[in-house]
Amino acid sequence: MANMTRMDRHRQAELEKEQNKRKNNKPNEEPELLNSGQPNQKKPKKIKKKKKKSKIFFLILIALIVLSVVGYFKGVGSAKLDKNNKQADVGNFLGEKSQDGSTNVLLLGSDSRGEDQGRSDSIMIAHYDKKNKQPKLVSIMRDTYVAIPQNGGIEYNKINAAYSYGGPELVRKTIKETFGVPIQYYAIVNFESFPKIVETLAPGGLKIDAEKDLEVEGTVIKKGEQKMSGKEALQYARFRKDEESDFGRVRRQQQVMTALLKQGLNPLNAWRLPETIGTVRGYTQTNIPFSFYPGVGTSYLFSQHKPLDILTIPVEGSWNDGYYDHSGSVLEIDEAVNGQAIKTFFTN
Repeated sequence: MANMTRMDRHRQAELEKEQNKRKNNKPNEEPELLNSGQPNQKKPKKIKKKKKKSKIFFLILIALIVLSVVGYFKGVGSAKLDKNNKQADVGNFLGEKSQDGSTNVLLLGSDSRGEDQGRSDSIMIAHYDKKNKQPKLVSIMRDTYVAIPQNGGIEYNKINAAYSYGGPELVRKTIKETFGVPIQYYAIVNFESFPKIVETLAPGGLKIDAEKDLEVEGTVIKKGEQKMSGKEALQYARFRKDEESDFGRVRRQQQVMTALLKQGLNPLNAWRLPETIGTVRGYTQTNIPFSFYPGVGTSYLFSQHKPLDILTIPVEGSWNDGYYDHSGSVLEIDEAVNGQAIKTFFTN
């Protein structure tokens, strides 16, 4: 029995060695079992990586927002420090929202020099609809003869006289009563500040294809494609001493506005857009809130960049030349036809 016991022990030891050998040579070990009988699997690292990426993205987003705000107010501050940036008190503006959700902005160019002192030298309505992302611009000829609301009554005069009578609010009211167009915001640029705005949007010069040779107040501009300085762009837009008079000038103003929009909202310039907007904002009198810029700017930047559509009022065939002692040469218009033309233009 004793010998048998020794043999059994020897055999058991050999079996244990063999089992240990096999166990060490196994390519994959079975997972340990928890008390519940389920394998004790480690959590995948992918979840941790996703959390890390989300955190990095969030930090980058915060940094971009901070830099954008800083850039915007830096631009505003630099414009406000300019001693030539003089802005008058324009009073209250009772803006009205469009029922379709689009935005209309009254753009006024004021000139404090010469016989037109106190009047608006250019009157435009900028229209933008976030749904179709189509920027549109309506230019209203400054000699358009309209009824201007005055002290409970009306006074017939050129539409640009409304600005000198009651600022942007009276221009807004006159446009609403004449053409039925609601306007929510206004923006006024005087011609001392305009060159600075051009140079901010186009530091290397504004690309314009000049339609003819012309000279304004000592500034000579040759026909053809060129890069204009802020001063040259201003004089090009204001020139009217030819056979086309105000019609030619309005067309050149539209040409400059189109070039400014194309330059300012170029995706390649997106990195400096906040400071650019701030600088333009600082040189402009407006009631447009800060919150408006990111929404519209981002909407257009990430759109298909549709070109600026333009309409001139009065439309062809809807006006006649007129003359009155108190206002001089004017354009007498069919208000109903032109009002409908604007509405159709905005909705199509």
